[in-house]
Amino acid sequence: MTETLAPETENKTKRRRRKTPMARSESRFGVALILPAVLVVAVLVVFPLLWNVSLSFQKARLIDIQDVSILGADWTTKNYDTVVGVRDFWPVLKTTFIYTIGGTILSIFMGLVAAMSLQKAFRGRALVRGVVLFPYVVPVIAAAFVWQVMLNPQFGIVNEWLGWFGIPAIDFLRTRSYELSVFGLFTLTIPLALTTVIFFEGWRYFPFAFLFILAALQSMPKDVDEAAYVDGATLSQKFRYVTLPALLPVISVLFLLRFIWTFNKFDDVFLLTGGAADTEVITVKIVDWMIGRGNVGAAAALGMILAAILVVVVGLYFKFFYQEDEA
Repeated sequence: MTETLAPETENKTKRRRRKTPMARSESRFGVALILPAVLVVAVLVVFPLLWNVSLSFQKARLIDIQDVSILGADWTTKNYDTVVGVRDFWPVLKTTFIYTIGGTILSIFMGLVAAMSLQKAFRGRALVRGVVLFPYVVPVIAAAFVWQVMLNPQFGIVNEWLGWFGIPAIDFLRTRSYELSVFGLFTLTIPLALTTVIFFEGWRYFPFAFLFILAALQSMPKDVDEAAYVDGATLSQKFRYVTLPALLPVISVLFLLRFIWTFNKFDDVFLLTGGAADTEVITVKIVDWMIGRGNVGAAAALGMILAAILVVVVGLYFKFFYQEDEA
């Protein structure tokens, strides 16, 4: 039986492999459809990446950048030694991680609270949901300007409110550290300017997390909530054992996306503080190397270091994430 069916099976396989004229036409049409996208990615992503890698190994100054070739002859690792060797590299890297982790966690937490609060129906819920999206859709330069005015030590409304409680004016965006007395029991020193920038990051981007978490909440089966209610679970128990486990996949993806985007953030910090008062992050440092010092090669090297750090972080994330799923 096997010897009889084997030739037939082989012939069927050959017929499947032999493409018809229509199949070949469809293949060419598919290639024609994706070719523009491939060209756009090559021009806007691949070529700039290769150009940046080349610049990071060349002695390139801003004043003579037009004479630098992508296939430079004098390649060197001096740019990497320069940017890593400066004394403020490690403090800037530490500040970047604090800013990124703090802003990411705060935005997700605020988004979770907003989504839980606006999940149930009430009068005017659609309007409130629209208002919640305002920080995310407003131009960043406008948002930064409003925060600068609000936090101004001379005429800002925040210091006006603090004055009602007898607290002297505080320059939130120019104060490195601030001693905060906790009920007169002990004094806590906080990096005020960096904390303010982190709060701005959380406020501005929590609507993004809000949308994802709200969609996940509304897609949860209703019978799960009803079963928890019948079993006598309290609100905190229901959140801990029912809602939170169902939201963990969404929250993990949000954390990855927000971490990547916040780690690459430049405009928020630059517009608020310009990197002053210990708020300088890697992206602001890159601009300082390129524009302030005119050293394009060092700026490109620091950009490659930033990219390498992100690759490592994302790789670790996926490694542990998939290990958890397999378990």
